[in-house]
Amino acid sequence: MTRQLDPLFDPSSLAIVGASPDSWYSSRITDNLLSYGYDGDVYLVNPNREEAWERPCYDTVSDLPEVVDLVVVVVPREHVVDVVRESGEVGVPAALVITTGFSEADERGAELEADLEATAADYDISVAGPNCIGLANAQAGTVLTGLCSRKPEPGNIGLASQSGALSFATFYENAADEDTHFSHVVSTGNEVDQSLADYVEYMAADPDVDVICTYIEGVTEPRRFIEVAREAVATGTPVLAVKVGSSDVAQAAAESHTGSLTGNDAVWDAAFGQAGIERVPDIPDLTTRAQAHAAFDPPDSRRVCVASTSGGLATLLADLAEERGLDLPQLAEDTEDSLLEMDDLLTFGELRNPVDIRAAGAEVLTEVADVLFSDDNFDAYVFGIGLSMVDEDADAIADRLLELGEMTDDPVIFLWTGRKEPDELEDPQPYERVRAEYPLYYEPTKSIDALASLVNFDEARDRLVGRPPFELDGASDSDLPSDSTLTWERATTLLEDYGLDLPTTRSAGSSEEAARYTGQIGAPVVMKVDSPDIAHRNQVGAVRVGVDSPAAAQRAYEEIVANVFEHDSEATIEGVLVQEMVESGVEALVGASQDPNLGPVVTVGSGGTQVEALQDTTHLIAPFGKGDAYGALKRTDIPARFEHEFGPEASLDSLANLITKVGNLVATHRDIAELDLNPVMVRPERSVCVDAYVRTD
Repeated sequence: MTRQLDPLFDPSSLAIVGASPDSWYSSRITDNLLSYGYDGDVYLVNPNREEAWERPCYDTVSDLPEVVDLVVVVVPREHVVDVVRESGEVGVPAALVITTGFSEADERGAELEADLEATAADYDISVAGPNCIGLANAQAGTVLTGLCSRKPEPGNIGLASQSGALSFATFYENAADEDTHFSHVVSTGNEVDQSLADYVEYMAADPDVDVICTYIEGVTEPRRFIEVAREAVATGTPVLAVKVGSSDVAQAAAESHTGSLTGNDAVWDAAFGQAGIERVPDIPDLTTRAQAHAAFDPPDSRRVCVASTSGGLATLLADLAEERGLDLPQLAEDTEDSLLEMDDLLTFGELRNPVDIRAAGAEVLTEVADVLFSDDNFDAYVFGIGLSMVDEDADAIADRLLELGEMTDDPVIFLWTGRKEPDELEDPQPYERVRAEYPLYYEPTKSIDALASLVNFDEARDRLVGRPPFELDGASDSDLPSDSTLTWERATTLLEDYGLDLPTTRSAGSSEEAARYTGQIGAPVVMKVDSPDIAHRNQVGAVRVGVDSPAAAQRAYEEIVANVFEHDSEATIEGVLVQEMVESGVEALVGASQDPNLGPVVTVGSGGTQVEALQDTTHLIAPFGKGDAYGALKRTDIPARFEHEFGPEASLDSLANLITKVGNLVATHRDIAELDLNPVMVRPERSVCVDAYVRTD
């Protein structure tokens, strides 16, 4: 359970341990804290000085006249644990450790970090860091960082960054340049105690935080982070993430289709998608999309109206909107008529959505907007201005945009693409007046991405409401053999325990048995070897399809055994399977593996012998519900292939059920390293696991 972080972000009193005008970083922290308006009690601890900043210096935390809420630790690494221990002994609830040189540095640093972690636990003191740049709570006036060149103005965007320098020198400073303001900024450091998940959970509970941005390098508590973020989204707080490290690919198991198709980054994408976290490509995308969330409630639908002073810009915006799944319905007839009747618009013949109001339309923006806002076909708007942002005309445009923003409660995205550098500097420039009140975008892609982010969040929130927690139950005691490839009999017993549909199968130990079982099951049958040493039967000639008589089954048995021994003379053969030949359908792959970070992962996609070539797969973090299974299917070609085969009314319900059951299986049996059901033969009435490969740790 997360310990209360108010003493860290909103302390009523604090001590800076190691404060010295001679220390570059501690002096900057102290200067910023005192000059940016913190109104709590500030104490300085430095046994080598009598005073600094016209304040007395105390020798130790124990010498302070009161028990402070927070100690800010800026001392050499050898002394950090002692300072935190002493603080815990006197009852200080929180510590912010700026000091570097821990596990990121060397073996000695790792030892000190382990001691710091143990000390935090022993004294129940919440520790942020070490090796962090600090934090700021603009709502409370707490600024505890040396990399903040101006006083933060309070906003409604929370930021938790695992990069220290990026948190303030890049995120904060660049956003402030654009009149975008944060409520909280925290550099998480090495997360010896408080983690990224803790900060997201804390910010999501703060009514002043409308959206949370995260910069992620690696997550110490992956499952908990995903669950905390999922809960934030479900309760109305968007979570946006830049996740670096996409080039790292998890080790693939050579035997399994699933293992070769599951990469580490693909698994993170799956986890983010299930939790409703929006993954964004770069730092500017975080702030531009967060601006929209801080300014607007999501629209009621995907229906967007685009209007621009440039026909080319209008068309580009429309293309971008459609690429992102936004709808552009046409203008109502009376809307089109009203616009065509406006004398100030240079329009001829007809108007469509996107609406080209031409440059002359800048003169009557509010009149145009009033007509468009009255059209019930739209729930969000994009106004693209392809004119200068800094000349005399821009002043009038800025006035109209500010007035326009007050005319509706629907999201209105302003894109202004013209000149930004004036011949003579004035303060403020016209576009800056708009930017101070509303999100303002300069790039078409960024503007449409921001609007799409609003829409997608609303849909993710609706999807997650009422979903069970994203948590793993305790793993069951397993009777599966360890470090083994399961025989067909053992694998199918396991699969049947979870309600998976399997074809009628017998295991023949001789050609005579193969013939007898073929007669019992009914020809035609499928025959294949059951061997822990043969993962891909087709590749060694160990499968026969359409065996149409007992005599053919005898011959097939002998051929299969001979081919296996030719491939591997030491192979163990448990038998040759004689299997009901399932009626043809759409071939799917349902597999599972264990991700080192996120645990059991289910892979879904088009199946058959060409599965690697098709690369039509997506992933789910187990366990999950049937709705998630349907969502995964929609990200593959299976629905289109299924509709082509069986018609638009045919249901994929049986496959969604099967996928959900596989998720429950591997979430419970976490000793299953690889599970490969390929193909699953999918028909409207049933989805049958024609083949199964199961390997345990």
